[in-house]
Amino acid sequence: MNRTLHGFGLGLRPQHYAALLDGPDNAVDWLEIVSENFLVDGGRPLAMLDRFAERWPLAMHGVGLNIGGSDPLDRDYLRSLATLAKRAKPAIVSDHLCWSRHRGVQMHDLLPLPQTDEVVRHVAARVRAVQDALGTRLALENVSSYLRFAGDELDEAAFLSAIVAESGCALLLDVNNVYVNAHNHGFDAFAFLDALPRDSVAQIHLAGHSEDALGSGLLIDTHDAPVCEGVWSLYAHALRRFGAVPGMIERDDHIPPLAESLVELDRARSIAAGALLERAA
Repeated sequence: MNRTLHGFGLGLRPQHYAALLDGPDNAVDWLEIVSENFLVDGGRPLAMLDRFAERWPLAMHGVGLNIGGSDPLDRDYLRSLATLAKRAKPAIVSDHLCWSRHRGVQMHDLLPLPQTDEVVRHVAARVRAVQDALGTRLALENVSSYLRFAGDELDEAAFLSAIVAESGCALLLDVNNVYVNAHNHGFDAFAFLDALPRDSVAQIHLAGHSEDALGSGLLIDTHDAPVCEGVWSLYAHALRRFGAVPGMIERDDHIPPLAESLVELDRARSIAAGALLERAA
């Protein structure tokens, strides 16, 4: 099977297992797994993984790397990730540009980093070590955030660009997170996309969000709703800038039937077709 990604994928969720396996292969072009769900020695998760890997190219997307943390890299975790990658043969291995663990305590959240030159060097060194351990280029996702650090020296786009340049990693561009952060921090989301290096984006995530129930005015990256019109507009702009980057719908809560997700995926196809025609003109 061709292990490169192209076209339009879905985040693989157990609620869709049966419908995907009973349906045609061309309903989706590829699937993204949450790596930690398959870091096991055997049993049903790996048996199901093998079935999906036989029919679709896969991407591995993790939440446990702690690439920006101060704790040493977890070598046991990296070995398990490498073992999973050997089995799944993913086209892309990704995680989040964040910290999530301190002094061995797992925070169970994807926490933002200070945007400084020192942190760029720290993250880049850890990225290079991870890429050496896995034997492949790592893609890092821009995360949503609800505060900024007083000591920030770089804006978010410059921070991401510096890490790409220093480490050689790729970007997993979460367009919804760009939209959320632009709202929460008051920057121009389209200018943000224009500031990223053109050849840096290897994959795109599309997702939904919600408004803070406490009335703060913040948008919260909940991944529990359809993609909104503003995110679709940003997606079109991203494709005009970065080209035919493989994109996917990511849903983590209130997961609809597969048929509804495929309708949303068809909208991504339609928007992409128009944006790429404009890019070529």
